[in-house]
Amino acid sequence: MTRASHGRQVAASGLVIVDKPQGLTSHDVVGRVRRLAGTRRVGHAGTLDPMATGVLVVGVEKATRLLGHLALTEKEYSATIRLGQATDTDDAEGEIIAQASAAAVTREAIEAAAAALTGEIEQVPPGYSAIKVAGERAYRLAREGAAPELAARTVTVSSFTVGAVRANGDLVDADAAVTCSSGTYIRALARDLGTALGVGGHLTMLRRTRVGSYEISHARTLDQLTASFAVIPLADAAASAFPRLALTEDEARTVAHGGRLRAWPGGAAGPIAAFAPDGSLIALLIEEAGQARPLAVFVP
Repeated sequence: MTRASHGRQVAASGLVIVDKPQGLTSHDVVGRVRRLAGTRRVGHAGTLDPMATGVLVVGVEKATRLLGHLALTEKEYSATIRLGQATDTDDAEGEIIAQASAAAVTREAIEAAAAALTGEIEQVPPGYSAIKVAGERAYRLAREGAAPELAARTVTVSSFTVGAVRANGDLVDADAAVTCSSGTYIRALARDLGTALGVGGHLTMLRRTRVGSYEISHARTLDQLTASFAVIPLADAAASAFPRLALTEDEARTVAHGGRLRAWPGGAAGPIAAFAPDGSLIALLIEEAGQARPLAVFVP
């Protein structure tokens, strides 16, 4: 890892995999990392709600240009869903808007409803979300009493596995593990699971355990980062997140100036990380009309 001091020097470019604590927004975490890294050029990939914990990928300096592409990768979560109550935010931070006894709901019924929410599905995002509607965030409109009707989006839930199921009077708490595409709302899965079972549901716990290749085991708490701040160097971060392409010196010069190359054999569905002979990251490339076009260039 590349160390960044608290002194006045140029911050190292790279990623920080943060284990976000409960109660902080993703923006709060970015603010903490800005102070630790000594730069304002910090961003994050894939927002976590304040209630949620777990993997938050933060980019420092040039690595902020990786974030939009990292945000599109597959994610994993562990969650607890409370059946028998629906809330206006679809999680425990909202107000209860409907209740029904879930005492008769069986594990088999929960598993069947989860299976029906697996695969490529149409999902309506929560009204309290950061989606923009006519330039306004949906959650702001919802707080003003004008919750918008959001359009359904196609998302992919690769796996929705039910774990422990615990009865609590008229309520049932079900643990779940979810693997899904970017843009999937686990709050909406909890809501839709409760709706399918006819009793309502909302999320009471959410922990993101993986973003792309970054597992929770790679993540560090804010306290750990305060004690010893370090980033995953830019080249290492790109190599672990994207397929790798080795360039010749001439190709590296061409790409560094925004030029295109002939597409690589076999191609790739998404971005590919292009490296110079000395191992430095030159750019992210994408195949387009038989050519490799730079998406982002990382050299001066």
